[in-house]
Amino acid sequence: MDTVFIEGLEVDTVIGAYDWERGIRQCLQLDLALGWDIRPAAEHDELGKALDYAEVVAAIERFAGEARFELVETFAERLAATLMSEFGIVWLRLRVTKPGVNPRARALGVEIERGCR
Repeated sequence: MDTVFIEGLEVDTVIGAYDWERGIRQCLQLDLALGWDIRPAAEHDELGKALDYAEVVAAIERFAGEARFELVETFAERLAATLMSEFGIVWLRLRVTKPGVNPRARALGVEIERGCR
């Protein structure tokens, strides 16, 4: 299985359990590794057979724009399911980082892995 990756993608969303967080948008940083067989696209240099980075990023931005979750865990789980369903991705690893949560930590977050590699 090959891996297509997107690192350091920043999206704004409503995320958090505290009342003050429910009325603002916060930045999340995403790192994704997406299981995808690149051979069909590479064989004849065909974009139509590749996993379209632009479409994946657009889907993530739409998702984040509409999301209203308390937990980063929920954001990660639902985004993973959305991407796997929409693009036919068989395996992914997703790291969601929420910067600025704790003054003594650069960032906190979750990393999940779904599907079969």
